Amino acid sequence: QVQLVESGGGLVQAGGSLRLSCAASGRTFSRTDMAWFRQAPGKERDFVAGIRWSGGSPYYADSVKGRFTISADNAKNTVYLQMNSLKPDDTAVYYCAAGFKGGTYSDGRLYNYWGQGTQVTVSS
Repeated sequence: QVQLVESGGGLVQAGGSLRLSCAASGRTFSRTDMAWFRQAPGKERDFVAGIRWSGGSPYYADSVKGRFTISADNAKNTVYLQMNSLKPDDTAVYYCAAGFKGGTYSDGRLYNYWGQGTQVTVSS
């Protein structure tokens, strides 16, 4: 099994910044694509950003392009999500996902492993 532990969520005012971390561990951790998703109350889970351990350009949802940056530290098996210029609409529980099975990277059903989530609340 692969364990994913998110951290870094919290309460921030609109226009502020937060950095989320997702630490991966477990046996035979497969360095495939990893991603961040988010789910606001009463809404479906949405793709936010993704990255490949092997390199290449990361990919983002249109709603966060230019504000969020995903990055990875291979030595620490950790993926980060730097969130700037936060808006109240960014309020959600943010989840880290790993073990991508291939296909459409924004489809959460194609990831094998999920973290427990971290709450991000942006006040207006």
